[in-house]
Amino acid sequence: MPESVRVAITGLGAVSSVGIGVREFTDSIWEGRSGTSTVTGFDVSGFPHQKAAEVTDFDPRAVLRTLDADDWGRSGQMAAAAARQAAADAGLGERELSELRTGSVMGTTSGESTVMQTLCEQWVADGLKSLDPALIRQAPASQIANAVNTELGLRGEALTVPTACSASNYALGYAYDMVRTGEVDGMFAGGADAVNRHTHAGFHRLGALAEDTCRPFDANRSGILTGEGGAALYLEPLDRALARGAHVYAEVLGYGVNCDAAHMVHPDPGSISECVRSAHASAGLTPDQVDYICAHGTGTPTNDATEVEAVRAVFGDRPPPISSIKSMIGHTMGAASGFGAVICCMAIQENMLPPTANVTEVDPRLGPGLDCVPGRARPARVDIVQNHGFAFGGNNVITMLGRVT
Repeated sequence: MPESVRVAITGLGAVSSVGIGVREFTDSIWEGRSGTSTVTGFDVSGFPHQKAAEVTDFDPRAVLRTLDADDWGRSGQMAAAAARQAAADAGLGERELSELRTGSVMGTTSGESTVMQTLCEQWVADGLKSLDPALIRQAPASQIANAVNTELGLRGEALTVPTACSASNYALGYAYDMVRTGEVDGMFAGGADAVNRHTHAGFHRLGALAEDTCRPFDANRSGILTGEGGAALYLEPLDRALARGAHVYAEVLGYGVNCDAAHMVHPDPGSISECVRSAHASAGLTPDQVDYICAHGTGTPTNDATEVEAVRAVFGDRPPPISSIKSMIGHTMGAASGFGAVICCMAIQENMLPPTANVTEVDPRLGPGLDCVPGRARPARVDIVQNHGFAFGGNNVITMLGRVT
């Protein structure tokens, strides 16, 4: 298969704090609903900030057909459930999945964090010999992609990418390359992470947690809310998708990736702008063709200012609309840019600009003409989208998606 093969996205899956399934997830995003609640997954009584975006209504047994949920950690369960949804959405049954050269690549930050949390508690309480062997088997981060392959009966590669908050975009770029070069017939790509104590504590110690509301780009923004979920997309050659009559959400046009390693936690605007230019070059696009930017948009004063500075370096004084769905679903860590890609596909499909919720006053220090789509989604023609994913250590990945014409 030649390198010029075009790559389509034909299946979407979402397990999020604002909805299980892509339709429920999308409708919640359009309306600007918040998935924030008081944390229940661990004891937050010692924390001054106790809110997160947990998936409170997730029953893996309602979605999974193959996996025994008791044998897998929460991140793997959410990844497998999202992938099961994506397979059904793409019209792929058990026979098709068994015949295709198909694998999965899933991103994560903390792996099976809730499993590790329980194991640590057991160790501290009663020593090393008290560790539950069943939990030890669930603990490796590689189990996240393994869960996807096991649930769907895939015969191809199962790769978990642990590049933190940009991991889903890494996964999408990897899957895109695998499909366009003909190494596979299709790939499931996305990410999963669970709300957990050590991530919550880490961002608290960094002074990066908001008290109760994430408000990216707002003059009074104060930080992130941690979140959780699983996002999955199915990628396949466009010509094969059209031949089998699949519904095509979008085309993957290209991606940019770099790692500046300039600072452990502080993003670098020059590196981000260079990543944007690389993504445009990979996709054969110019800045004026981009209709919407799905921001990394964590809601910290530094991240938002740096991201906008980098965008302005490429787009000038009138950047396209840029919004952050983290205002609703929190920072889902390794799943974040996977959820971004899902909502970008729906933005193209339904000609809607995803909103930034909770904005009451756009920060004037971010410069004039910044359209962060405050409050609720609004209709607009969306043909080309730019999906951001940034991680500590300067791990930057940007994917470009477009309407199939």
